[in-house]
Amino acid sequence: MTERGGLPIGRRGFLGLLGAGTVAGVAGCLGGDGDDGSAHVDGDQAGNSYDPNVDEHPGDDPIEFAETQGCAVCNMTPTDYPQWQSQLAHKDGTGAVFDTPGCLFAYLVATSSDSAVAGAWATDHGTGDLIDATDAHFVVVTDATAADDPMDINPRVFADHDDAVAYLEEWDAESLTEDDIIGLEDVDVEIASIYRGNRL
Repeated sequence: MTERGGLPIGRRGFLGLLGAGTVAGVAGCLGGDGDDGSAHVDGDQAGNSYDPNVDEHPGDDPIEFAETQGCAVCNMTPTDYPQWQSQLAHKDGTGAVFDTPGCLFAYLVATSSDSAVAGAWATDHGTGDLIDATDAHFVVVTDATAADDPMDINPRVFADHDDAVAYLEEWDAESLTEDDIIGLEDVDVEIASIYRGNRL
C-alpha cells in the first residue's frame, strides 16, 4: 500500500494516479532537442517522447521478453540484460519493454501514450525475479562511477522494503537514507533525469 498526501492508496488507486500523471506529463513532452542536438530537460518537462513498442500486452501479467524486442527508450535488447529488464502495460492493450529500470523511469515521464498504465514489472536486484513494479521499492543511487550498470546507472529495484534498506546501508559510494527509497508513483522528470537525462 502506498501513501499519497498522508492517505494510503491501493494498487488500483496508484495505477489511476499514474495514468493521470502520465497524461499530464505528456502534455509538455513534445519538445525537441537542444541547440547542440542533445536531448534536454526543461524544468519539469521532458523534451523527447517515447511510443509503446508492444502491440499486444494484456496488462494483468508480464509478457515474455523476446530477443527481437528493443528497449522503447534506448533500443538495446532487454534479453541481453535479464538482471535489469523491465516492462509496462497500458490499459489500451499496448505496452513497452526496457533493458533497464532507468529506461522505465524515462518512459514513464515521457511516453507519447495517452492510455493509463495497467501494470508494470521490473527485475528485483537481489533475487533476479520479475516483480510488480507498482509495489516495488526503488533505491535511488546516483554515483555512476561506483556502478557497473548498462546505460551508465540505474535505480535498484526490490520487492521487499527491508531488502531495499539493507542495500542502501551496504552501498558505500554515497550517503543514502530511507528517503532515497521511492515507489514508482514518485518518479518524475527530475528523478528520471538522474538515469536518462540525455534521453529526456
